[in-house]
Amino acid sequence: MSRFVVRFMKDVLGENGRQCEICQSTVEVDASNEGQATEVAKKKFCETQSLCDWSLHADRIQVRQADFPS
Repeated sequence: MSRFVVRFMKDVLGENGRQCEICQSTVEVDASNEGQATEVAKKKFCETQSLCDWSLHADRIQVRQADFPS
């Protein structure tokens, strides 16, 4: 199993009227691949935010393998 960092991202308009990207939440999960990491993170995100669908609070998901120093 590998460790992945999954970020739930949202585009919002700032006070100046410009669009910016914010991170709604970051979830670390252990999974065998990125696809599995995404699904586990979606479930955790929905549980912590009391949502039935992750896309209610985020526009997209970024998945990266966690880098640990040797």
